[in-house]
Amino acid sequence: MKLFVIAAVLAVAAAIPSSYKPGYKAPSYPAPKYAAPSYSAPAYSAPAYSAPAYSAPAYSAPSYNKDNKYADITVTSQSDERNIDGSSQWSYAQSDYTTREESQVQKKMQGVAYDSYGKATYEDVMGNTNKGSSYWVSPEGEKFTLTWTADDAGFQPKGDHLPVAPVHEYELPVAPVHEYELPVAPVHIPFNGKGYKIY
Repeated sequence: MKLFVIAAVLAVAAAIPSSYKPGYKAPSYPAPKYAAPSYSAPAYSAPAYSAPAYSAPAYSAPSYNKDNKYADITVTSQSDERNIDGSSQWSYAQSDYTTREESQVQKKMQGVAYDSYGKATYEDVMGNTNKGSSYWVSPEGEKFTLTWTADDAGFQPKGDHLPVAPVHEYELPVAPVHEYELPVAPVHIPFNGKGYKIY
């Protein structure tokens, strides 16, 4: 009997219109299927450049004067010596009788250094001193000899062919001697303010 009552209640409940409205249900769309585009890599061919054809410039061979009177001059002797202490000497001689020799040594010299304020300080520095000589014959047959020294006093050449500054000797004119009498200064005799001379 109980089952009958429950079944009847359920039948009545099912027959009564319900105020319940089902909620909105979003439509389900299937995911789109995209096919990946297929790109084919473009086929680039390197341009074919023909190598430029450069022709070497045509230089004419230099023409040397066969009558060159110095063409037969050769070096007859030569020496070159370099030392660890900074000194050296070298020389050469040629078949035209030209010779040259030169030597240098290290020397302690007085040097000047300036600071950022312009103040000078003196200190010893090492420098080269040089001396040498040359001999040659000019095309006219004149013989020349030059010797020199170069050191802290500067370049000092010597040779008979070098110009020499003229030496002028000045003679001061002698004034004629006259006897003059020196003027005698006047004697000033002051007064004492009362009309009397002070002796």
